[in-house]
Amino acid sequence: MWRGGDFRRLWVGQAASQLGEHTSLVALPLFAVLTLHAGAGRLGVLRAVGQAPILLLSLFVGAWVDRWRARTLMVLADAGRALALGAAAVAGLLGALGLPGLLVVAFAVGALSVFFDVAYQASLVRLVRRDQLVRGNSALEGTRSAAQIGGPALGGALVSALSAATAIVFSAVFFALSFLSIRRIDRGEAVPERSPRTPRVWRQIHAGLRFVAGDTSLRTVCLASAAFQFSFAAVMTSYLLFLPRDLHLSGTAVGLALAATGPGALLGSLLAARLPGRLGYGVVLVSSAALGDGVFLAVPALHGSPAMTVPVLLAVNFVFGTFGQLVNVTIMAVRQTVTPDGMQGRAAATINFVGMGLTPLGSLLGGLLAEAWGTRTSLLVTAAGMLLSPALMALSPLARLGRTLPAPPQTPPSAGRHHT
Repeated sequence: MWRGGDFRRLWVGQAASQLGEHTSLVALPLFAVLTLHAGAGRLGVLRAVGQAPILLLSLFVGAWVDRWRARTLMVLADAGRALALGAAAVAGLLGALGLPGLLVVAFAVGALSVFFDVAYQASLVRLVRRDQLVRGNSALEGTRSAAQIGGPALGGALVSALSAATAIVFSAVFFALSFLSIRRIDRGEAVPERSPRTPRVWRQIHAGLRFVAGDTSLRTVCLASAAFQFSFAAVMTSYLLFLPRDLHLSGTAVGLALAATGPGALLGSLLAARLPGRLGYGVVLVSSAALGDGVFLAVPALHGSPAMTVPVLLAVNFVFGTFGQLVNVTIMAVRQTVTPDGMQGRAAATINFVGMGLTPLGSLLGGLLAEAWGTRTSLLVTAAGMLLSPALMALSPLARLGRTLPAPPQTPPSAGRHHT
């Protein structure tokens, strides 16, 4: 797998893209809170606007990924995000970036991220053999873990030392680096034939929805993902307010606390390459989800000085990152293995649509609960909601998956024929 230059280029580009994304996920909210003095409600709106493209575009993007080269879509997405964040950084440095402009940038970056995320998941299946998917996903998720270490820490440090606008500049640079790496992928991809018989986009979307809904494992993945992402979005809205305002942490401390997820996720990626094959995919999924989600219940109980709270936050985020990453890599391997090649983009997009589509509502709910009940109570309630995800998996056939995964079905006729 590593001997192929194309996989290395995908790996480097995805790493840079993830680093840009995780830097911007800290820089944009902190710009709103520290520069524009946004409250809980406005911060919830900002996060919801950035996540809305998942709900609005995922299904269409899935159909397009199955009709176009993934490399082309990733390159265009990187270029668009670099330009959008670059423009926002310039406006921020000139003092001309207000909340409306920030909302536009957040929506644009979120929309282009939908294209990139669906395309790179489908691209991996086209670059490596199926028996290499777990290792390939482990490598890609490992770089995402490294980005989770560097992105929040770098973003928080830049916000504290310089400004939030400067942190946005670095996000744009990382997306530009991803653009340069991924555009060098040489391998030709199988793309659908251009003929009058090619199904319309709506029919392809319907075929993807029907395929996922008809597969018990994929259907459960959708429901569990929706429960987790909705609750986690609500948690993060309160969390980003709780750390600087209730615990009185600096931007650097906030970035450090968030970055602790990265080392844990790196460990989780390494474990994911081995544990499912030894303990069974079902055991790893359910136990990891329960441990990773449940640890967040400790956050609302924190009081005291940063010297007391920061070490606990580091431990919580490390555990969350470790077991959360185990779930992510294992779930992705399950999804990619049971899905035929011609349905990869639509299956990924359908799961993103159902799983991530409720995140804007979760972000809004987190802001409303924080305003009505306070951030501490809001964190407790929303963190408890995250435990619904492992409960759904424990009651489904996913919990009974063994050490090997079933072979994928044949590509449905509606997926169309392909040529190189």
